[in-house]
Amino acid sequence: MSGVRIGLIGDHDPGVTAHRAIPLALELAGARHGVAVAFEWFATEALAGGVTAALAGCDGIWCVPASPYRSEAGALSGIRFARESRRPFLGTCGGFQHAVLEYARNILGLAAAAHAETEPGAPEPVIAPLSCALVEASGAVVFAPRSRLAVIYGAAQAVETYHCRYGLNPEFERRLVVGPLRVVARDTAGEVRAMELIDHPFFVLTLYQPERAALGGKAHPLVNAFVAAAGVRREAGA
Repeated sequence: MSGVRIGLIGDHDPGVTAHRAIPLALELAGARHGVAVAFEWFATEALAGGVTAALAGCDGIWCVPASPYRSEAGALSGIRFARESRRPFLGTCGGFQHAVLEYARNILGLAAAAHAETEPGAPEPVIAPLSCALVEASGAVVFAPRSRLAVIYGAAQAVETYHCRYGLNPEFERRLVVGPLRVVARDTAGEVRAMELIDHPFFVLTLYQPERAALGGKAHPLVNAFVAAAGVRREAGA
């Protein structure tokens, strides 16, 4: 595998724990695969007018934590590009939330689909406050059998870390999963913690933050798999 280039959608802030962890996580994944991983941050405002040539040149796209973003439209534009161009995509925390929002609007046609953090009075909050905020919290996630996540982890469950207050509104779950978007992990109380597009080469969304494992010097299997998928795309010359 030759080197890969990853685009990071989000408004970079060195004070955000996940933003400090992500470069380390990519470096560890690269070392695991013996490949150089280059990355570039893409501020959401820069994508508000459409996807840039630089983002279009990336082998994989990661929508990172720390929302609300400065431009919701920019974040959604980058996510839509990854989905439609079939580029490997990873959305963690805020990335999970906005990927679900993009899908609801552009695939399901729910034009009024909203994120309750930025539109607290919206009639259709696809993303809503969690029943219990998960700020600097850890807990078990249970994977759906034979899902991509179950294969990646090689386990039925894992313990992961969060820093979030919003997630999928349970009232919209049935409407969201009638197509290729599927729930692939829940917590022990049954609440959604990860989703994936089953008709996409790699499109995985987690409410938890796998990148944080890198702060302890550990390569995370999900980040490893994301980098590997980006490498496959690059080698294929897609």
